[in-house]
Amino acid sequence: MIIFNYLLVCLIFGTTFLAIKVGVDAWAPPFFSAGIRFFLAGLILFFWMVWKKKANLSLLIHKEMLLTGIGLTFGTFSTLYWAEQYVSSGFAAVLSATAPMMMLVLQTLVLRQKTTLRSVFGCILGFVGIVLLLLPHLTITANIRWIIGCVAILVGQIFYSSGALYSKRVIRKFPQASPIALNAAQMIYGGLLLLVLSLFTEHVDIKSMLTTKAIGSLLYLIVIGSMVGHSLFYWLVAKTNPVFPTTWLYISPTIALTFGVLFYGETITWVSAIGVITIITGTVFANLDSLKQLINKKRIDSISVRQAKVLD
Repeated sequence: MIIFNYLLVCLIFGTTFLAIKVGVDAWAPPFFSAGIRFFLAGLILFFWMVWKKKANLSLLIHKEMLLTGIGLTFGTFSTLYWAEQYVSSGFAAVLSATAPMMMLVLQTLVLRQKTTLRSVFGCILGFVGIVLLLLPHLTITANIRWIIGCVAILVGQIFYSSGALYSKRVIRKFPQASPIALNAAQMIYGGLLLLVLSLFTEHVDIKSMLTTKAIGSLLYLIVIGSMVGHSLFYWLVAKTNPVFPTTWLYISPTIALTFGVLFYGETITWVSAIGVITIITGTVFANLDSLKQLINKKRIDSISVRQAKVLD
């Protein structure tokens, strides 16, 4: 079940980028679409956890839920949804895969945590990959909105990395609350902020959104992308460790690129393809030490449990 659910998470998260692209191309306002997606998904998940008595309504009044929502949902997806008006879904997925590298940089520069040469090499390799990915498009006649869109996605990953690091503190502060409930609460706040942003920046014509593509995209992202995908992700965290499930970032970009090319007519050059491989390789190198530590810790814990059973 762990392997099956892990592969399912990779597939779901790999297809959400194309689903976002389909929605914004169908003239669904990006901020409004993102806001509706996360607010409804968070609301349904949260009240489901309340009904199962794994969450309390008082959880919503804590500022930590708002701050996490700003990082993990509002900052990450406002930039991603806006950028996918101009950037292909495959490129958006690859640029989003830089989040673990952003997290490592924040831990080193802001939290002053020690890092290794291998991690530094991984970050440098990832940066080279970004340059290779963007290089074919950086010409005199380049589409300025495409370039801004790529930069926006990278800025969004800084928000995501900050939110992910902060969420670790939040999980420790609310040990009695289910991680799924905590995630649902932050999605509610993030979704509300996206709707407020939409109110001041977008003209929402509901009639123009009543198309098969726009509605299908929204339903897929709410039910499959947010509710099923995130629930499976946190199930994997509970059954394995915090790092293993996040390795979907190494696999999903390839899925997103493949789906974009096969089903949506997106294209990719050889230089950009090399850039994709370089980014993913750099991301793996940057996080290899922490991944090994957690795997070894898990192995030691398993051995200790078996020894305890033998002694009993």
